[in-house]
Amino acid sequence: MTQEIYQKAIKFAGEKHKDQKMPGSNSNYLLHISNVSMEILMAYAIEKNFDVDFAIQLAILHDTIEDTDTEFLELKETFGERVAQGVLALSKNENLPSKEEQMLDSLSRINQLEKEVGMIKLADRITNLQEPPYYWNNDKIERYRKEAELISKALSGKNDYLNKRLLGKIEEHKQYLK
Repeated sequence: MTQEIYQKAIKFAGEKHKDQKMPGSNSNYLLHISNVSMEILMAYAIEKNFDVDFAIQLAILHDTIEDTDTEFLELKETFGERVAQGVLALSKNENLPSKEEQMLDSLSRINQLEKEVGMIKLADRITNLQEPPYYWNNDKIERYRKEAELISKALSGKNDYLNKRLLGKIEEHKQYLK
């Protein structure tokens, strides 16, 4: 992995997410981005069978289309077609009527692309299965955990290390039911 690729992506994401906080906290959103990136780097330390430069760019940029004013064309011009398509697949289509349909659509688009895109979704959910925000009720916690099971199943062939990590986090997340 080259530091230049990382620096370009983190500077872009830092600007785009500059006013965004982690849900339920005062932490800057770059904490989430760095955690997703760390999961990818740990997976690469275990097995170097994927394009880490591509994966790290996706990890850093994965929420830019969904959560900021970033357009597909801007990502394409700045990082190339491959990265832009990956970030687009990782973004929910909010024109679909339900959260479930949005997730199924995103997983379908992810599965049409290279394994690195699926690895980001696995790493993202691993990172998101921390202690839930204080305002989540049991129904929300359980739905989120069930959605993680769907992600694990849909992306099971992308990376064994990340899928095992996700399955462990799914099991651990049961402790947050009140």
